[in-house]
Formats: sequence, C-alpha cells, structure tokens
Amino acid sequence: MFDERNSSALGQNHICMIRRKRDWLIPHVSVPENDKGPFPKEVVKMKSTAAGSMRLIYNITGAGADQPPKGLFTVDKYTGMLKVTKSLDREETEEYILTIHASGIGWNDSFKETPVKLTIKVIDQNDNKPLCTQDPFMGEIPERAKENEPIIQVTAKDIDDPETANGIVHYKLVRPNGGVFHIDPVSGVISLATVGILDRENQTVYELAVEAADMYGHGLSSTCMVIIKITDSNDHAPRFSQRKYAGTVQENKAGAIVARLDVTDRDEPFTANSVAKFIIIQGNEKGLFNISTAPSGMEGIIMTSKGLDFEQTNSFVLLVVVKNEVPFAIPLVTSTATVSITVQDVNEPPVFETAEKQIVIPEDHKVGSTISKYTANDPDTAREQKIRFYMGTHTYKLEQRANWLEITEDTGIIKVRSSMDREASFIINEQYTVLVLAYDNDDDPATGTGTLVIKLQDVNDNAPVLEERRVTMCLTEPKPVRLTITDLDGPGNGPPFIVELNTEYQRNWTIISNSSSSVVLLKPLRPLALGEYSLVLRMYDSKSLFQDSSIIVEVCNCKGDDVTCSNGIAALADDVTYCMCVFLCLTTNNSGYLFFFSIVLFLLLFLLKRRCGRKVQWGQFKHKEEDRDNIICYNEEGGGEQDQDFDMVLLCSGLDVFSTDIAPMDSPTFFYRQHPDENEDIMSVLYENLCTADDDHFVAPYDSMLVFTHEGEGSISGSLSSLQSSIGDGDQDFQHLQNWGPQFRTLADMFAGGEGE
Repeated sequence: MFDERNSSALGQNHICMIRRKRDWLIPHVSVPENDKGPFPKEVVKMKSTAAGSMRLIYNITGAGADQPPKGLFTVDKYTGMLKVTKSLDREETEEYILTIHASGIGWNDSFKETPVKLTIKVIDQNDNKPLCTQDPFMGEIPERAKENEPIIQVTAKDIDDPETANGIVHYKLVRPNGGVFHIDPVSGVISLATVGILDRENQTVYELAVEAADMYGHGLSSTCMVIIKITDSNDHAPRFSQRKYAGTVQENKAGAIVARLDVTDRDEPFTANSVAKFIIIQGNEKGLFNISTAPSGMEGIIMTSKGLDFEQTNSFVLLVVVKNEVPFAIPLVTSTATVSITVQDVNEPPVFETAEKQIVIPEDHKVGSTISKYTANDPDTAREQKIRFYMGTHTYKLEQRANWLEITEDTGIIKVRSSMDREASFIINEQYTVLVLAYDNDDDPATGTGTLVIKLQDVNDNAPVLEERRVTMCLTEPKPVRLTITDLDGPGNGPPFIVELNTEYQRNWTIISNSSSSVVLLKPLRPLALGEYSLVLRMYDSKSLFQDSSIIVEVCNCKGDDVTCSNGIAALADDVTYCMCVFLCLTTNNSGYLFFFSIVLFLLLFLLKRRCGRKVQWGQFKHKEEDRDNIICYNEEGGGEQDQDFDMVLLCSGLDVFSTDIAPMDSPTFFYRQHPDENEDIMSVLYENLCTADDDHFVAPYDSMLVFTHEGEGSISGSLSSLQSSIGDGDQDFQHLQNWGPQFRTLADMFAGGEGE
C-alpha cells in the first residue's frame, strides 16, 4: 500500500494510486525542475502487496539509478522510499524511467516480485528566455511595394516546454518606425504598413528592433535587429539634357555617327530602371537612321543605316523619345528631343548603266571593229564634271597579257584591238572578262568600275591533235593500241573525228574508230619485226578541218597486252656483229672474190648495227692472238697491205663511228628477220623484210643493200635494193676505187672493165 505520509513530503507532487500489477501499487510521480532542496529529498514510497506477509528488499535500476546519471535516484532497501539526490533540469531530461525490484529475505529469500516500471516526469519551470534565430535579420522591399506586402519573418526559439506558456513566444516592434512597418505578434512576419511612404532616393535602409517574449509576450524576452533595404523602382523617367540637338554627316556613308543625345535619370544607376531606351518617333520613315544606347546607358547615338544622297535630300529633322528598358512603376511623363541633321555633299564616282554588261561575239571578230558601248553617269548633278573611260586590265593580270580590247576615252566605245582566242588558257566558260573604269575631272577624282563580260562564240580554228607521241606494242599476238584525239574547239567544231593513215602505211597498219568516241585503235595488219615504226595519221574534225600527227610505235619482245620491252633485240644485234667481225678477220687474206663479199657484209653490218641502235659490248669477245690477220682500219688515212699490226677491236669499234655518218642519230630502229621460222616459206620472210624496208624512211638513200642469210637459187622475188644497184651498172663509174688501196683496186678493175672483162 502507498504510504500517505510521503504525500505531504512531496509538496506539490501529484500522486495518483494506480494498480499496475496485481502485486504492486505504483503511482505516477512528477518532480519539479530547479528544486532547491535540501537533498536527498523523498519522492515516493514503493510497496508490494507481498510485504504484508514477508520481509522484502527493494532495489532500482535504469538511467539515474545504476546507469548515467548514476546516483540521481536512490531507494531505501527495507522501506522502499525513493529519493532524489540533486536538482533536476527538464531541458536536459524531461522524464526518467526506473525499474523497481523486490525480493524476499530470510526463509523467503527465494521469492522474487515481478519488476515494474516507474516513470518520473520533470515539471517545467520558466527558466529560459526566447532567443532570435539570427541577428540581424536582413530583408528588402521595392519602394513601390503594395500595402501589407510581406518583407521578412522574425523567429525566436524558447527551450522551455512549448506546451506551456513558458515556451510560447510573441513578437513586437520596440523601436519607433513612423508607422512604415508592422509585425504579426504570433508569426513574426514584418510587412509594409502604408503605401507611398517609401522613397529609395530619400532613404535606402530601415533598421528595426524586435522583441521576442514568452508567456504570450509577458514573460522572459530578448531583442534582435532587423535591417530592411529599400530597392529601386522605376518611378523616375529619364530626361534629355537639352531639347534640341544638331549633327552633320557626309553623303553615301553608312554607319556614320550623326549625333549623341545625353540624358539623366534619378533611379539607381546601372540598373534597368535607369538605362535609357531611345526611339525615333518621327522623321525616319525611310529607315535611313537608327539609334542605340551607349555603354554608359545614359546616351543615345544616332547613326546612318545606309548612305544618304545629297542630291535627293540634304537635311533631316528627327523627333526622339527616351524611356527605360523596363516599364515605369507608376505613370510618368516621357521626355522628347528634336535632332536636326545636315547632309554634306561629296564627289561621288560615276555609275555605269549596269554593274555588269554581257555581250556575245565570235572569237574571230575583226580587229578594229566596234563590239559595244559601255558608259557611266555622274550622280553629282550639282557639279559640272566630265567623265573619261579606260580599261582597268591592271586588276586582271591574266587578261592583261591578252590586251584584246581598247576603249575610246570620251565615248566609252569598245573595239577589238588584237585577235581573240576562245581557247586561251585564261578563258573560263568561254568568257573574257575585263574591268572598265570611269573617272571624273574633280580636284579629287572619283572612279567608278564596271565589268564587261564577253562570251566568245567558237570558231573552228583548231584542228584535232593526237595526245600520244609514242606507244608500245607486243611482237607476239599484239593488241590494238588506244590513241586519244583532242580538239580545243567547242562541241560543234570538234567530234566526231575521222582518222586516216597515210597511204604508205596502210599496207601494214589499220585504224579502228568509233564516230561517237574520241579514242581510236591502231592495229597492225601483219606480223612485225622488233623495233620502232614511225607513222603519220591525218585527223579530221566534224567540219573537215584536218591536221597530220606523227607517232612512234615501239614493238617489244612480249606477248598480248602484257607490254614489256626488253633488250633481247640489241643482244641479237651484238651477236650478229660479233659473227660479222670474225668473218671479216678470217677472209681478209683470201682472193679478191672473197674480199668483195667481205665488203658487202661489212656494209650490211653497218646497216644492221644502225637498226639496233646500240653499241656492241666488246667485253664479251675472247680476243686471241690467232684472231689477228690482215685487218685494215679504214677510218684512218694511209695504210696498205704491209700494215699488219692492227687490232680487230679497232675495226669493230669503228662500226659505231661510221654508223653515225650513215643515218641521223634520232632515227627509229628497224629490224629485219634473218631466218625463217620452222616450216615457213622463205618468200614470206622476204616479203615481210621488204615491207619493213619500205617503212624505213629515215635511212634512205643509205640502205643500198640488204642482207638475208639464205642461200638459194631460183628466187622469184625482185631486187630488194631501193637503189636498184643491179640495174644499169654500166652507168656507174668505179674508177675512184683505185685510190682506196690495193684491195679496192681489184674491185675497181672488176666493175670498171668492159663487158668482155
């Protein structure tokens, strides 16, 4: 049972007996904070219903007992009296929860009462004043704000119990503010009290003192500062410094500054409320001027948007109004100014009738004839000036080289000065462009320019030409060679082309052409020997204008279209040369008949060596002493039968020296077949070599004799010599051979004698 004597000891403690457990009677306990003692002080006596039948020992656990803060509460273990040892602070701990234990002693020591919770609530006292959350509070409001417009909220915190008057805070303004602002006592919101009182231009900042007090504004209190800044509103219109402005500008100048208009504004500088905005409201109907704001924001700049014409209008009057970039906060009267502008006359360049004039004439227009008249007018009607013209080809360096045209200085008549050519390298799209200049006779002359574009009509003055100068072809199974034809003339005077071979080449070659193509094929009609062939082709354009072009065809030792030239022919010529030299060495001491054949073979060696176009590589010969014999070196003066000490190499190397005297150095090389193929008729070989000789125009008349290494009789072919030396030998005088040495005397006697001899 609860001991009522303890109730008087608790003073204001309110104790209510509630049966928590069937074996415990536990009251709710409240202890006021800040109690001044003395301590320890009794709080409550705990009792178990089992205490009536046995002796019990009481014990407590929990925060404030055996846990921090330890020893704050104690209990008499025999009586169950709970005591507090020092003053409590509600703001530190609002309540304590202890666990009460009871157990038997003596012969009842095995008895354990069920533990029970005891809650001790700390009663709040008004021992803390409210504190502002910041100091000072900063706020701002436009000077033209509306009534009751919120500015800022003041807040204060009181750590006392917010459920009691100890923690309920109210606010009030404690410093007089002239009725400009008021504060809500509960929320602490400060707002504007009256409209029209604020004026940033007179007062920019207000400082207010706010008191925050608990107990509904009547208890403990504290004071904080509130600073309110008055922001600018656009409540002042900008004003021009003067009512009239004047400016001058030269004609034809776009973007030129005409006048500067300065203004003033009482609103805050460098803000949208003070930055001026200018508008031309009268006098600029044609859009000749524009106005902008200078970087300072307090000056208007009038400029020309396009060039003015003194001859049309020499003065203007503009009406300008000024505002701000943002609308006015209240209705205001705007400021206007008048701007007078005078246009100054300048010497303007002559203006051509058209900036670019185009004409069409044939490229063979007659020299000295008139092709056009290109003139200009002087826009300065108030001045009496004369205009002169000249060709400004100095700015067209490519056309300056042509110098095809001339212009009459006074009239602007343009004539042909020299022959024109549509196919010139600087002509683009068949157009010849020249610059024509016109200048007046002012003290400071002005020059105007015009462009004359002449479209040159094509004339068939260029014959087709062959692009290739040299081509190659294989000896075996040769493929036709592509030849490309070009014509500088236009399409109407160019293709289709007709290509023909000169008659002398048609037996061995043919041309395959397509009338719609600029490419023809050159094809041999029969097998060719290794070497170079010079052909002449005649090419006609669509208007039958023709031109002959030569081409060199090199036949190489290859097959089909895999054209690869090698040195096989030159090596063959070297071998033949070597054989000829050996043969000469072996036959030098024989009879005159054999000597005659030696001379013939010697001359044929010259011809064959000239065909090959190479020097003999004498390093391949194995020179032996037995090879020496009666060798005569005929490229030296003197000598005879008694001269025996000559080297064979001197004679063979002399072949190259003589070959340069026989035919021109740049002649193409022709090769002749020396042996027939297996099972081939000798007639086909002879005929093929005959055709080769006929095509060889570079050695005539030096090809007096051809040699074929075939010994036979009864040949039905005629003489192969183009000189026809076997006919009419009686007309030849061989007496001069007497002066060539002993060996040639025998030859002279054989041919110079009569028929009987």
